[in-house]
Amino acid sequence: MAVIELDMSVDDVANTRLARSPLWEVTGSLRVLKEPREHPGHAWWVAQTVPRLKAANLDLGLLSDLVPVPTRVLPAFLAPPPCVTGPDLGTELARLAALPPDRIREGVTMLPGEPTTRLAALRDDPERWIPELVETIQRYWDVALAPYWPRIKTLCDSDITYRARRLAEGGAARLFADLSDQVSWHSGRLTIRSDFERSLALGGRGLLLVPSVFIGTRVFSVVNEHWQPTVRYPPRGLAMLWSQGAPPVPAALAEVIGRSRAAILAALVTPQSTTDLALHCDLSPGAVSQHLRLMHSAGLVARHRDGRYVLYSRSDSAEALLAAAES
Repeated sequence: MAVIELDMSVDDVANTRLARSPLWEVTGSLRVLKEPREHPGHAWWVAQTVPRLKAANLDLGLLSDLVPVPTRVLPAFLAPPPCVTGPDLGTELARLAALPPDRIREGVTMLPGEPTTRLAALRDDPERWIPELVETIQRYWDVALAPYWPRIKTLCDSDITYRARRLAEGGAARLFADLSDQVSWHSGRLTIRSDFERSLALGGRGLLLVPSVFIGTRVFSVVNEHWQPTVRYPPRGLAMLWSQGAPPVPAALAEVIGRSRAAILAALVTPQSTTDLALHCDLSPGAVSQHLRLMHSAGLVARHRDGRYVLYSRSDSAEALLAAAES
């Protein structure tokens, strides 16, 4: 297995940041739709989405051509590394639409094999075809991803919060320690298992970390000179993303704090609202609220407001309790 080695200076570590990317989820989700058997964890989403796409009668030809499977190379322009932590799709599409034509041509040329007729047209006349591509992405988003974006956004934001805390607690070593089994950190060097062999110094540009729910078990990296070096990785709690039922409850913890409260803590792999917890744990919203109030007072859960919603998450004490009960 080849590796990409990124040498990071003190300045690079200081400039490391995290962000989510709706536009990257478009790219990743297309990979899932084109190879659903390779992504069994998304079977529920695929079953919901394929009929909706057929009913919408979308022409995904050019967009689909830009996302080859099996995937070794993806054109970086299709999902530029985000400049802010939480961009919306409109912001990212505006950036895509404003890219220089040479950047588009370069990305198409990097794709393996002979270009399709659509790809050749995009390469030869980006200014003609990029507006159509942007419109297609927006329509695809509205059908395939917008209905599920609150779940996806919550999972990615939860991981960003977790990673930021890891960085604050133990620096780069702690940040990268559990990012992925394809990533390792030692003596200022980040090593990523890859299909390509490459070694470079980041030169003070820092590193961008982007959690992605549709990435599967892989890690994708962007090391093109035009973009901030980027690593896209699967977030924690991905197995719960499409969960429709109650999570497994550690028996030892249930004996100590009660089955309902243990079930709520087990479900809080990602921050959730009272309503979400009630559905996952087969409890009434009133019962969940009472348990959360008591666990908040005991320091087992934290809460914060995200727009109209109050979201609950596990505290460090709760994480320790669950780890002890499962060991």
